[in-house]
Amino acid sequence: MYASMPKVANSNRLIDLRSDTVTRPSAGMREAMANAEVGDDVFGDDPTVSALEERVADLLGKEEGVFVSSGTQSNLTALLSHCGRGDEYIGGTEYHIPKMEAGGAAVLGGISPRHLPLNEKGGLNAADVEAAIQDDDPHYAVSKLVCVENTFNGMVMDQGEIQRTAAVAHANDMKLHIDGARLMNAVVKSGTPASDLVACADTVSFCLSKGLGAPVGSVLCGPKQFIYRARRARKMLGGGLRQAGVLAACGLYALQHNVDRLAEDHANAHAMALRLAEFPGLNIDVSTVHTNMIWIDVSGEGQGPLSDHMLSRGMIVPEPGGANRTTRLVAHLDFETADIDAVVDGFASWLGAAQ
Repeated sequence: MYASMPKVANSNRLIDLRSDTVTRPSAGMREAMANAEVGDDVFGDDPTVSALEERVADLLGKEEGVFVSSGTQSNLTALLSHCGRGDEYIGGTEYHIPKMEAGGAAVLGGISPRHLPLNEKGGLNAADVEAAIQDDDPHYAVSKLVCVENTFNGMVMDQGEIQRTAAVAHANDMKLHIDGARLMNAVVKSGTPASDLVACADTVSFCLSKGLGAPVGSVLCGPKQFIYRARRARKMLGGGLRQAGVLAACGLYALQHNVDRLAEDHANAHAMALRLAEFPGLNIDVSTVHTNMIWIDVSGEGQGPLSDHMLSRGMIVPEPGGANRTTRLVAHLDFETADIDAVVDGFASWLGAAQ
């Protein structure tokens, strides 16, 4: 998906549908950055970073948190802190960790992956996880960790299945890690507190730059002794930050101002999906549009490359790829309800459909 995206100039009025990571700090967020009290976080002296770590840990019902530069670094820090070289983690074939994080667990941690197919709801089946756990045998890697996501492809995961998966992991002396890159989308959609959604997890990666509008940063949360190990792993990965309070201030601002408004993104995505689904050349399962993502299988023949066509009309859309020619549209805080008309008109003109 990413390789075929067009190069674009910096412009506030391009309608960018690639991801909810493309948002830019608001005036209020920039003011929070400018006014942030800072110190050297490597020495534990940055009060704004400490405040963010405590705020997120409390939100998730975990003992402590550690601020890291990205969701990828957060997940890798978690894997390195849970597993040793030659250990194994179990996850889903389509999850972010195996697909989109450059194989870091294997390359940098010597951690063996075991990837299972996802069920029709986008999650792991607890029974499949249990069957995949290795026996205590010198021939096999040692199964140490199970990794799940919530949300996945914008869908809120089955909480009961996550709890059953956690029970399987714990019964086999393993831990459960949740990649909660868009956890607050699941919170807003389900109406369930974040601490309840992750209560069964040992550790959680919580991203601030997806949907919440911060320019950078995630917080990895878990037990105190785990976070102690995680700080060593963060340092090893080059993630020791100095006066990082200017970045942590963005996270605190986002948590105060940008959580409830996620419902607007969900509503915009759903409304846009309903309208696009009317085109015969676009295959959209609207029932999967739980939050802010729309996945489209493009079966119709458009007027040349989709990305070029949409860019000519002031929009950035990933070029469809894969066997089903799939693309993804993502609503976010810089996407306005009024932009839906432009998106629909752009697809209509590309398909040659009458409006």
